[in-house]
Amino acid sequence: MKKTSNSKFLRFVERGGNALPHPASLFLLLAVLILILSSIGHFFDWTAIHPATGESVSIVNLLSKDGLHRILLEMVDNYTGFAPLGIVMVALLGIGIAESSGLIGAVIRLLVLKSPKSTITFVIVLAGILSNMASDLGYVLIIPLGGIIYHSLGRHPIAGMAAAFAGVSGGFSANFFIGTIDPLLAGLSTEAARIIDPTYYVLPTANYYFMAVSTFIIAFAGTWVTHRFVEPFLGKYTGDVKPETIQRLTPREKKAVKWTIFVAGIWLLLIFIGLFPDHGFLRAADNSILHSPILKGFIAVLFFVAATMGIVYGFITGQFKSDSDVVKGMVDSFKTLVAFLVLVFFAAQFVAYFKWSNLGLVFAIKGASALQAANIGLIPLLIMFILFSGFINLFMGSASAKWAILGPVFIPIFMLLGYSPELSQAVFRIGDSITNIISPMMSFFALIIVYFEKYDKNAGIGTLISTMLPYSIAFTIAWTILIVIWVLFALPLGPGAGIFYHP
Repeated sequence: MKKTSNSKFLRFVERGGNALPHPASLFLLLAVLILILSSIGHFFDWTAIHPATGESVSIVNLLSKDGLHRILLEMVDNYTGFAPLGIVMVALLGIGIAESSGLIGAVIRLLVLKSPKSTITFVIVLAGILSNMASDLGYVLIIPLGGIIYHSLGRHPIAGMAAAFAGVSGGFSANFFIGTIDPLLAGLSTEAARIIDPTYYVLPTANYYFMAVSTFIIAFAGTWVTHRFVEPFLGKYTGDVKPETIQRLTPREKKAVKWTIFVAGIWLLLIFIGLFPDHGFLRAADNSILHSPILKGFIAVLFFVAATMGIVYGFITGQFKSDSDVVKGMVDSFKTLVAFLVLVFFAAQFVAYFKWSNLGLVFAIKGASALQAANIGLIPLLIMFILFSGFINLFMGSASAKWAILGPVFIPIFMLLGYSPELSQAVFRIGDSITNIISPMMSFFALIIVYFEKYDKNAGIGTLISTMLPYSIAFTIAWTILIVIWVLFALPLGPGAGIFYHP
């Protein structure tokens, strides 16, 4: 395969990304900037009229005596009370058990091995999309597995890895199931929405309907791009790497999977019995399903389901021999959170200062007024936000870090224009996903190049980006069309999550 040289644009992206400080440092700088802006805004008397209450909103000087006292007294509460923190930690405990037991890897192997050859590309992309419910599993398992599968079928292994990478990273937000990204973004969205409405709560299932449908769209788009562009571009593989075989499930693993399915069935039966009969024990105080603890407490449900399934699978296969092994799986999953815990401390202070100062509210009111005056309409606004989020993603890899910055700005603007935080979040998730596969700032980008180099010693950043660019373009077009259709028909984005916001 001919080596692709880096374009000026790619060098610009690399330089821009490398010039940015660490996300934690970036939030520290932004927090300091908010303090300075609060003082300036207070001095120059920046004000706005709240469209819902008619009251005048003024900037609060956080560098005043009262402001400094509040910063010192509430720093710990800002951190421990930050909505995404506990949500992600509890979810990861359960998923950590399922992942360390080998359950998630076994299910994906089974899915791939049982698929007909004619649908193998679709299955690889789909498996990549589904793997994001288990954090980084797709990067370490699905992508190299895609190369092995393609190679064993006599097709170019890099095309198989490209298809898997497109699903794992390009389709990062889509899924049939609720993954770690859903509660994380929902927590950040809740914090941002409360700038306008202090009682607003964004459920982890806020975008479930839209993302479930997106899973099919992205899987089909990824399959089409692989067959239509990537495989013809790569041609026939002529390297000297010998094909590998995918390990089939052992009888013990098959037995464990069957028992795991049985456990999942018991959970579904309990949920059904608790929700669907009138006055079921899992219904809310007002007897509704929408406000039930199953939806509002979905993270607890996810923890119990994932943990019990993982424990059953682990003990039957012998991966778990005692309770210490189960706890070790939970501990290992938390090791991936270390950087996140540091990042969240600074992000929590930034979000709190942004809210206390009223800068977010004033900027949102002014921004909403400008957009209303421009009268560009919702559809152009959505497209602009998708492209803007995708562009920012080229320079900053962390989805949570980006949304912690963009959410407090864009969610209030959308709300003041009459559109829900759930819609803002869905649009951001599209933009955040579509350029993952061509962003050198994506944390696993270097690892993917190493995977490519296994089959092509001359592969580099240009090779990877030129291979993945067709997926990025196709996903942008397909996902934008889908969200436009969704909005035009005013379809719910998830349970209780509509397109519009009514104060």
